[in-house]
Amino acid sequence: MTSRIVRPDAEGLSRAVEILRAGSVVAFPTETVYGLGADAFSERAVGEIYRLKNRPNWNPLIVHVADVAAARELAETWPAQADELAAEFWPGPLTLVVRRARHLPGIGAANDTVAVRVPAHDVALRLLEASGLPLAAPSANRSEGISPTTAEHVVRSLPDVPLVLDGGACSWGIESTVLDLTTGVPTLLRPGALGLRVLRDAAGAIALPDAETADGAARPSPGMSRRHYAPRARVLLCKDIHDVDRAELADPIGALAYEGSAGSEGASGTAVEAGRTEILSADPREYAADLYAALHRLDDAGVATILVQEPPQTEDWLAVRDRLGRAAAE
Repeated sequence: MTSRIVRPDAEGLSRAVEILRAGSVVAFPTETVYGLGADAFSERAVGEIYRLKNRPNWNPLIVHVADVAAARELAETWPAQADELAAEFWPGPLTLVVRRARHLPGIGAANDTVAVRVPAHDVALRLLEASGLPLAAPSANRSEGISPTTAEHVVRSLPDVPLVLDGGACSWGIESTVLDLTTGVPTLLRPGALGLRVLRDAAGAIALPDAETADGAARPSPGMSRRHYAPRARVLLCKDIHDVDRAELADPIGALAYEGSAGSEGASGTAVEAGRTEILSADPREYAADLYAALHRLDDAGVATILVQEPPQTEDWLAVRDRLGRAAAE
């Protein structure tokens, strides 16, 4: 284990707080993915996030806070619906976009909103409470790359990160759902761990974005870039991974399918070499929880191309389809 990865005990938390208060960054676990955190009120510290990740400055960040009261302090206005959703889903994988308080610097591209959530991970909450800081924190990896779900993923992608609090593997394994409450009808900006069906039961009608947001354009949420969550290998989404013409594909070829799908049948045979096939659960939540780890494993296996069996076209698979579609974008 690298010396940058530390246990989240009293000593590890103390070191993390010291680094954060000195204006630098710390990686920490959440229930979704590992985040790269910095004091949201320090433009220098937030700038260090963008530098380490090589992240474009038009891509905003989510601010993580310890409780609803801390979230309200970052908002110019706090809608009643925000209280209702927070009571239902916080701590948890839901990010709310509200009007930004004037005393909080813009997090990324200049805009008048802030994305905020309370994470459901003991280590993240203890870090937030110990530091007393709201932490701007995108995923702790190079921009456009696969999000990290373990501490080891973090240091492989960001070898210069000063410290990683090791909280084990993330339970959800996919980013939070982002809901914009500044629109007439709450608008889904990023599908994520919290499913639309559950969210509708609490919020009522939810609008979907009218069009894709062009790269470089201001946006109120991360996760809206055309290409994102991508491994080093080229990703190809397939109706059936066995029907793909491999003649012009770069070798070696890996495969990603789910149990019971056409792509899972014989996937470890002649289609791809043994050890380069990932068969995930047919349950969308369980699939999502292992998706990034599976892509990391295929990258580590040295594949040049990943054939991905397309997931079902149902609402339950919306977040997974979103991630795979952006990973496959060129």
